[in-house]
Amino acid sequence: TTDWRFVPSTQLGGDSFGYHWLDDDHFAMYLLDVSGHGVGASLMSVSAMNVLGSHSLPNVDFHDPSQVLGGLEIAFDMERHDGKYFTIWYGVYQPSERRLRSAGGGQPPAALFAGTTREDASLSLLESDGPAVGFGMGLDFESQEVVLPPYARMYLFSDGAFEIQIVDGPMWTQSEFLEYLGQRQDQEAAMDLVLEHCSQIHGSTTLDDDCSILQCEFR
Repeated sequence: TTDWRFVPSTQLGGDSFGYHWLDDDHFAMYLLDVSGHGVGASLMSVSAMNVLGSHSLPNVDFHDPSQVLGGLEIAFDMERHDGKYFTIWYGVYQPSERRLRSAGGGQPPAALFAGTTREDASLSLLESDGPAVGFGMGLDFESQEVVLPPYARMYLFSDGAFEIQIVDGPMWTQSEFLEYLGQRQDQEAAMDLVLEHCSQIHGSTTLDDDCSILQCEFR
């Protein structure tokens, strides 16, 4: 099951996320963030989402996250896209095996809370430590794989979810965001509680950057 929240900033941005079935036994989910703001970032974000949704990368198996990111790297070379690049996390879940494969570049890691039951779930990070897409560096993207226990809930999020300027204080950090999320991840309103907290510490419901959160619970 999936749920999501999106809070746009005052500027047109480049956050996008989506999910769909590749076939009866493979479910894809992804979140990307184009550099900068404005029409250019928004249009590039839409273009990348269209490619992912239509599976229109040549010679790419969309069941293989590393191939998907490699194909995007070729298709969205920043030299041909006004110097823009994007970060991304892309995963494929296979329910019959409870197997989750993922790859990413430059994006915050996915936060996976998993355990035998909801009560004993612990946090692991599905890293996104490959290069951002678009630099044309010729670097390979590597997939990682995990078999999920009976309870597993995952959160994808953009950096706008934690790069929050605290009123009269420093910037909120990713580790503080994950700690707060971890205390509430087992609640149905977890994302709403996180966003409410962001507004409270920022002193405003208007954030400086797009904030995207995608929740996936694997059953």
